[in-house]
Order: sequence, then structure tokens, then C-alpha cells
Amino acid sequence: MKPKSQPMRTCVGCGEPKVKRELIRVALSPDGNISIDRTGKAPGRGAYLCESMSCFEQAYKAKRLERSLKHGVSKEIYEALQR
Repeated sequence: MKPKSQPMRTCVGCGEPKVKRELIRVALSPDGNISIDRTGKAPGRGAYLCESMSCFEQAYKAKRLERSLKHGVSKEIYEALQR
């Protein structure tokens, strides 16, 4: 029997594919609210980030979260991700 495969997602900061559970998901809900989705099950468009500070900085400087979500991201979301 084959071992069960785990879902892979790509970090918007570094571009490396990783197991979904190792990444932080930022979700854009259908009504336009952006939130940090710790469960990974919130509805809407999602973007994934590694937990490392270097990935966060790369995503922030190049505005990769905005591009990935196709929506502006507020400073409050970036501050919450920085913690």
C-alpha cells in the first residue's frame, strides 16, 4: 500500500514547496476581510508563508501577499504575522 501523500503548498516569501501544516495561511474571505487562518480551513483565497522571519520580510518587501491574494493587505495583518 502507498503511504498517504500530504498536501503541499508554496511559501509566497521564499517560493519553496512545503507541507501545508508547516505554513501559516493568510485568508481573504468572500466578503473582503483578511485574516490569519490558523486552522487552514477558512473559506476564500489563501496565501501561505513559512514561519521564518526572512520569508516574512521577503513577502513584505515585494508585496507578495497582496499579489497572491489580489487584494491590499493592511499593516495590522503584517504586524500580527510578525509576532
